[in-house]
Amino acid sequence: MNYVWDPITWVVASQHLLPTSLFALPFLEYLDLSDNLLEGRIPINSSWKCSSLLQTIRLSENMLRGKFDFLWLRSCTKLREIDLSRNTDLVVQVKLHGWVPEFQLKKIILSWCNLDKSVITEPYFLPAQRHLQFLDLSNNNLTGSMPSWLFTNEAALIYLDLSNNSLVGSLDLILQHQNDLQLVNISLNHVDGRLPADISWIFPNLTILDVSRNAISGTIPPSLCNIDGIELMDLSNNKFTGEVPSCLFTDSSELNILKLSNNNLRGKILGGASNLSNLLAVYLDNNKFEGTLPRNLSGKVEVIDLHDNEMSGELDTSLWNLPLLKALSLASNGLTGDIRPGICKLTSLMLLDLSDNYFIGHIPNCSDMLPLRFLSVSGNSLSGIPSAFFISSYIIALDLSQNQFTGNLEWAQYLPQISVLLLSRNKFEGQISSNLCHLQHLSIIDISHNILSGSIPPCIGGIPFKYLDTFVHEWPTASHYLYGWLFDDIYFSYQSHYDLQGFTFTTKGNPYTYGRNFFTSMSGIDLSANMLSGEIPQEIGNLSHIKSLNLSNNFITGPIPTTFANMSEIESLDLSVNRLNGSIPWQLTRLSTIAVFSVAYNNLSGCLPDSGQFGSFDRDCYRGNDNLRSCTSSSGPVAPNGTVGSTHGDSDPILYVVTAISFVLAFWATVKFVFCHSFGQCVLLKL
Repeated sequence: MNYVWDPITWVVASQHLLPTSLFALPFLEYLDLSDNLLEGRIPINSSWKCSSLLQTIRLSENMLRGKFDFLWLRSCTKLREIDLSRNTDLVVQVKLHGWVPEFQLKKIILSWCNLDKSVITEPYFLPAQRHLQFLDLSNNNLTGSMPSWLFTNEAALIYLDLSNNSLVGSLDLILQHQNDLQLVNISLNHVDGRLPADISWIFPNLTILDVSRNAISGTIPPSLCNIDGIELMDLSNNKFTGEVPSCLFTDSSELNILKLSNNNLRGKILGGASNLSNLLAVYLDNNKFEGTLPRNLSGKVEVIDLHDNEMSGELDTSLWNLPLLKALSLASNGLTGDIRPGICKLTSLMLLDLSDNYFIGHIPNCSDMLPLRFLSVSGNSLSGIPSAFFISSYIIALDLSQNQFTGNLEWAQYLPQISVLLLSRNKFEGQISSNLCHLQHLSIIDISHNILSGSIPPCIGGIPFKYLDTFVHEWPTASHYLYGWLFDDIYFSYQSHYDLQGFTFTTKGNPYTYGRNFFTSMSGIDLSANMLSGEIPQEIGNLSHIKSLNLSNNFITGPIPTTFANMSEIESLDLSVNRLNGSIPWQLTRLSTIAVFSVAYNNLSGCLPDSGQFGSFDRDCYRGNDNLRSCTSSSGPVAPNGTVGSTHGDSDPILYVVTAISFVLAFWATVKFVFCHSFGQCVLLKL
């Protein structure tokens, strides 16, 4: 074995290439070079004959390229396993041209390869592997029909992963009993039809069933509850209708993850169950479930996602016994009433989304109990001062927008880890304190549409407004579950992403919703529609990483700072409807990333910038500035309607006199013509 492995270690450390001599070893039985940094071509050719003793080839998780032709394996009569997965530039050719392999493979793992699209239809390869137990052809963009011959009495499949392809067909055509099959993953295909009504008889020993992101319709068969060992069931993003069998919530003793999101399901929420048994994660979002949540909800559940349903009534959590609950979303339902203090007992809660309901009143004081990282209560009618609801030192993203919160913003300075702070469309008042500048992790702040006054603190220009610390800003455990199952020596992982509804931030004149990646996809400041005054601090130009800045609809005076030219990543800049004066700094034309710009309705003067990106902006960006004009043509200032016209100051006096005389003569000629009598006599008007 030293003869095999020592050269490999040397190769990985130096060239990252596979040595040709490796494949000439006459007594090689087991070759595993997976999870390295190997690159280049596999050094074998059409005349190569592999060792007749070779049983295992594992080259997965590398950067290999070129072509791997299964004809090269014709002498490997004892071959039992081949794994070439996650070599995206490696072309795997399975066209055998009439040659029937002598080997009987147990495992074929070819995911994330440049796999021959005929692998499903090649008659001499897969159908000839009668002892096949593990088959993974996922993530290859394969087309054609689901290979129904895999579900025959001869097959002894344990593990089947055909996910993320373009296969068509239906599971309701499967009639054979598949006693050995433990994993079926056909997600992200074009499978339609229905699930078999007797699915528990067909797949009695399933552990994993993932048919998500297909076009499967009909009702969810109650016989799924009879699969005793099932742990993961993902039926999301299909066309299922009807009610969910309540036994899935109460009688499936091993079921950990139930995902039914984005279907057309209805009925009582959670099937009326109050004890969620062994469920760890329940996703019922984007359906038509109705009713109220049970008052005595209990279980080991860590994620409950019920957003975008038709729930109603009040939220009473006083008797809930969910000590492990980390993520709860009830957004976009019809819930009413107060948010009661009982919610403070959810002491493991890190993500909470109650947005877009009809909650009223003050939020309770949970400041010593709720370790929230992400909180959204936007789109309700909540009031009071919000700072006592959460442990301020933990919160990373906070959305209180579109409520009736009052008071000043002094409490915001005590949010040391905050990255997204959305407080728009409330009744916050007072000045923007310089203490806000202590929030050095900010990436988005929106306090627009309030009644804030005073000037903009210059120290805001010292906030980096960029992604700083991976640990501080990572999503907590509840948002990114990674579940794993081991089948023989094949590890199957399932990533269960939980996301809040999203954070809406207006930029480029339109609202955009940012989800899990908001830390890296957007940075911005929106102070618009307040009562801010004074000049824009020069220090704001230090925000070199900011992408959006909106100061519109205030009472800001003074010139536009020339330092704005330093905002090298700015995409949207709105300074409209203020009292700005002076000229537009020509240095702004250096901004190569800017896509939206507006200084409309100010008191600006001088020349319009017309080079760089500014040459493409519509004149509406400058309307309402009577003394602002184009200096590159005969056009005059920007008129209120955004067009460029002439003024008295630009007129030639001689031309003016000539124009006036011509107008008078033309007028009287027209009058004479119109009132001429039909018999040739003119009617004289006495004026």
